[in-house]
Amino acid sequence: MATHFPDSVHISTHPCLRAKLSQLRSSSTNAADTKRLVHEIATLIACEALEDTLATIETGTDESPLGYQYTTQDITPSHISLIPILRSGLSMLDAVQSLLPSPVSVHHLGMYRDKGTLSAVEYYNNLPQHRTEEGAGRMDLAIIVDPIIATGSTVCAAIETLRDWGAPRILCLAVLATEGGLRRAADVWPEGVELWVGGVDPETDERGMIKPGLGDIGDRLFLTVGK
Repeated sequence: MATHFPDSVHISTHPCLRAKLSQLRSSSTNAADTKRLVHEIATLIACEALEDTLATIETGTDESPLGYQYTTQDITPSHISLIPILRSGLSMLDAVQSLLPSPVSVHHLGMYRDKGTLSAVEYYNNLPQHRTEEGAGRMDLAIIVDPIIATGSTVCAAIETLRDWGAPRILCLAVLATEGGLRRAADVWPEGVELWVGGVDPETDERGMIKPGLGDIGDRLFLTVGK
């Protein structure tokens, strides 16, 4: 029976993404290939999410190399910020940046999951001290990138932090999630958040790890397995 999620939850059905996710699951996939696959999956997810979220506006005219005039275009909203969750969120950053037509601000959030309570603990916050309507500090769209949504504690904490700071709209991009983690994240701020993920597994184990999942993706990316 198909699992039904809120309208704010989007799960990719792209065949290439599905195949790459299957490769990423393998315990035999080395760190270099893990990094490459996360980047490629993040690119596919971001393409789908940004197509649905952004719009095109005309900005003026320019001239082609042959001397023909054409109408220039850009995206709206233009004030976008990327919010990678340290440390594994860094692996998705380049993929999203490469799709956007202009550089955007990057504000890191450092969070880890307490092994006893499975709750998120924030240890670093690089959001601007003050939110402004124009110029530095303006954020019309915040894009959270983190490969895994397991219990949902971390992404929920990130959403709450950005909502309380004043972000009017949030996209959350993840490679893999659980059903429960997605529902929990979708319930935090239904009117302000859209979640885009590459795949969904049913549940976590007693350690809060996704089954069958991807293992500890941060450890796999940074060669710290068994630390």
